[in-house]
Amino acid sequence: MSDQAPQHLHLKETSDGSHTLYNSVLNEHYHSHHGALQESRHVFIQAGFSKVFTAGNTIRILEIGFGTGLNALLTLMESVRLSCPVVYTALEPFPLSAGIIRSLNYTSLPGLSDYTSVFQQMHSLAEGKQQINAYFLLERSLHPLDQFSPSGMYDLVYFDAFAPEVQPELWTEAVFQKLYDCLAPGGILVTYCAKGEVKRNMKKAGFLIERLPGPPGKREMTRAMKN
Repeated sequence: MSDQAPQHLHLKETSDGSHTLYNSVLNEHYHSHHGALQESRHVFIQAGFSKVFTAGNTIRILEIGFGTGLNALLTLMESVRLSCPVVYTALEPFPLSAGIIRSLNYTSLPGLSDYTSVFQQMHSLAEGKQQINAYFLLERSLHPLDQFSPSGMYDLVYFDAFAPEVQPELWTEAVFQKLYDCLAPGGILVTYCAKGEVKRNMKKAGFLIERLPGPPGKREMTRAMKN
């Protein structure tokens, strides 16, 4: 892992005090500038993890876009809080540099300070599998989604790719068909995006669509379910 931060990535503080990154080449933020921590909790934990959690069952999660690792960190914290085993597979073809990871302030925020070493450990694994703690098995892949071969079925997909305007190739019917096929029956996909074309592509792939209230600064988000 490189220690030097790429010049096109810039650290930004969001409205809730948590960091995001701004990619100046893509003109895109990794998280909402209205609050990175609030967005991740709202979209992925409250609308996703909490929806599929059942006491005593292992949850298999696939994340499209590991990025800063914030979603994974919050999921690990929930797995500990609920004593819930999680197998977490994350795709990230462009892992962040060690310098950027050290600069992110997540584990200095209230309630997250006990997870500094865990957060660094998750980022130190660019590819492969590692048991992070008693409840959380992390598998990271450098493959982009179109080159990724799912192993088994997932209960939950965190779809956290850059916006459709930036990465249109990741929001197609074919992509959602691939994700639908690797979800277990009753499995769900959650994303911050609520664009009409995206929801139409999900429906074409077979998903049942729910429109949910969005995180701060966003009117809606999307939850999609497999029959």
